Amino acid sequence: MYDLLIRGGTVIDAAQGLNDVRDVAIADGKVAAIENNIEAESHEEVDAAGLIVTPGLIDMHMHAYWGVCCYGLDPDSINIARGVTTAMDCGSAGARTFPHFRRTVMERSDTRLYALLNISAMGIISPTIGELFDMRWARVDDAGEMGRQNGDLILGIKVRLSHHTIFMDDKLDALKRAIAAAEMFDGIVMVHVGDIETPLETLTRHLRPGDVVTHAFRQWGGVVSAERTVTDEIREAQKNGIVFDVGHGGGSCSFDTIETALAQGFYPDTISSDVSTLSVEGPVYDQVTTMSKFLHFGIPIEDVVRLSTLAPAEKMGIAEDLGSLAIGTTADVSILSVDDGDYTYMDAERKTTSASRKINSIETVKDGKRYRDWNR
Repeated sequence: MYDLLIRGGTVIDAAQGLNDVRDVAIADGKVAAIENNIEAESHEEVDAAGLIVTPGLIDMHMHAYWGVCCYGLDPDSINIARGVTTAMDCGSAGARTFPHFRRTVMERSDTRLYALLNISAMGIISPTIGELFDMRWARVDDAGEMGRQNGDLILGIKVRLSHHTIFMDDKLDALKRAIAAAEMFDGIVMVHVGDIETPLETLTRHLRPGDVVTHAFRQWGGVVSAERTVTDEIREAQKNGIVFDVGHGGGSCSFDTIETALAQGFYPDTISSDVSTLSVEGPVYDQVTTMSKFLHFGIPIEDVVRLSTLAPAEKMGIAEDLGSLAIGTTADVSILSVDDGDYTYMDAERKTTSASRKINSIETVKDGKRYRDWNR
C-alpha cells in the first residue's frame, strides 16, 4: 500500500534519463517506485494522463524575506503554490538580519528554502540606498561566521555589483570579500551583474568553479557583449565551471540576448526567476512562466525541466536527495501542463513576443504530501 500514486504522466527526469509515460509511487515521503503500470493500491491517486511529471521544481534565485527585504515575497504563495518545492533566497538577508530571516520565514515555510547570505551585513533593505554604498557593511568575518553557524541553510554568499548598489571603484573589492567569506565555510558565490561599464569578463576572471553569474542574459553586461557576441573568454569560463544563471527579474533578462546567445550555441546553466516585489506582477510572475520563455525560444522541454530541477540541485549541492525522482529520494514532484494557445511574454526591457505554448503548474507534492494552497 502506497501513500500516493501518480498515474500515467510523462515523467521527465534528467538524472535518470527519463522522458516517458510512467506511474510514480510514493511512501513515507520517499519515491518508492517508477514503473510502466503500478497495480498496487494507494491511499491517494492523481491522474496525470496528458501531463508532465517532474522532480520538484527548484528556483535558485528569488527573494523570500518578506516584511524586511524591500523585494521580499511570501515564499509559499509564489513557490510551492506554483510548482516550486525548493527555492533559494539570494542576498535578502545579511549577517545581522539572517537569524531573524531563518526563524520567522525559512523555518515556517512550506517551501523548502535555502539562502545565499549578502556580503553586506544589513542585506537588502532599501530600493534606493544600496547595501554596499558604505563598504563598512561588507565584513568578511561576520559573513563567514554566520555561514559556518548556519551551514544547513546558507549555501554561499551573494554580492550585488550594479550601480544602484555599490560605487564603481568598490566592485572588485566587494567581490573579493564575498569570495573570502564563502571560503570560510566552503560556500559558493553568486554575483549579480548589471553594468556595461564592467565587462563580465572582468568579473569571471576572479570567480572559482561552481560560482554563479546571475542575470547573465540581461541586455547589457551579460553573456552577450556590446558587439552582440558571446566571447571566447565567456565560453571558456563556462567550460571551466562558472555557472551562468538566468535570474530574470524585473530588469535583468532580454529576449534579444536570449536569442543571440542561443543562436551562437551558448545556453544557460540554470533557469531561475528572480521573482520579487519588482516582478511578480510582470514580467516574471513565477518560475514556470520563466521556463515557458525559454521553451518558446527553442530549448526543448526536457532541457527546460533539467535546467529547473537537476541542474540547480547540482549547483546548490543538494542533488543527492533533490532534483530527481530516483527511488529512495525525497518525494518532491511537480505536475505540469504544456498548454497551447495565444500568449504574450515580456522581457525586462519591456519588449514582447507572441508565443503558442505555456508551461503551467497543476499540482505540487513535497515530502510525499500533496500541497493544497487553500488548506495551508
